[in-house]
Amino acid sequence: MTRKPWDLAFTAEPAEVAGLRRIMRLHLGIWGLHGVIDEAQLCVSELVSNVITHVGPGTPATLVVSMNGVRLRIAIHDPDPRALPTLLAANADSESGRGMALVDAVADRWGVELGPDRKVTWCELTTGLASPDGHVECPGVRRAENLLEMCAATNQPRLPGASRLSRATAEESVITVITDLLHWLHAHGCDAEDALDRAQTRYDAELDGAGEGSRHRSRA
Repeated sequence: MTRKPWDLAFTAEPAEVAGLRRIMRLHLGIWGLHGVIDEAQLCVSELVSNVITHVGPGTPATLVVSMNGVRLRIAIHDPDPRALPTLLAANADSESGRGMALVDAVADRWGVELGPDRKVTWCELTTGLASPDGHVECPGVRRAENLLEMCAATNQPRLPGASRLSRATAEESVITVITDLLHWLHAHGCDAEDALDRAQTRYDAELDGAGEGSRHRSRA
């Protein structure tokens, strides 16, 4: 999977934060990085809030999301190089200083880059990826890949030296495999719709479990 960098210009206002969080969730879902969605949304919220508080509401800013190796990099660009974020030892009752403390708690690392007329505040999250274009290691994913490779070899043998399944071909193969399995369930007197519902429930639970595991690792 190729994870191309993307950016989004926005106005630093409290009302914009929810939309930025939704966009982050959507893109990370497409990238297969479900396990870091909660942390990424928190970092976006706090980095944008930092601009609102220390640079000012209405500041034109840009959200830039990319991969730095196997880490997810989230950066907020704003036009004020003087208002620097500060990591304070804020307690639970503090009204300020908590934003960067939260980013520091969940991110693998963070920092600030200064230019003559701009500032970039960034953080990076550990994703669990094996490679920048790979996927998060998971027994279910490995089993699925092995199955798809076997299906591809059975239906259309690859030439020597041919590349691995393309994403479009793999997606079509997944649909074919699911359809065939539903036919098998029906032929054996099983309730195919119930099986789909149970599979969806298990899939959602495993995604939730992956996200919870990532949160525990971040606090460790």
